[in-house]
Amino acid sequence: MKKQPTSLEECVHAQLDRYFEDLDGEPAAGIWHMVIAAVERPMLEAILQRTGGNQSRAADMLGINRNTLRKKLEQHGVDPQVTAPGR
Repeated sequence: MKKQPTSLEECVHAQLDRYFEDLDGEPAAGIWHMVIAAVERPMLEAILQRTGGNQSRAADMLGINRNTLRKKLEQHGVDPQVTAPGR
């Protein structure tokens, strides 16, 4: 039986291994953007949930400035008000 990944890094490794297996020898392209997009959106959503939609607190938690956070939210189509719990 395969060991279940226990850290985010291990999960990424496992999913990339699976991705390459699924390609079955076909060439891969655009992996950087694929992985960043797959991780960035759920991270933004989770942080916004944790902060109740407060973008200033979310930016602080992420270690980025609020303008960068707003740009990332727009890029990923994340509505901070919808992401906040109870809304």
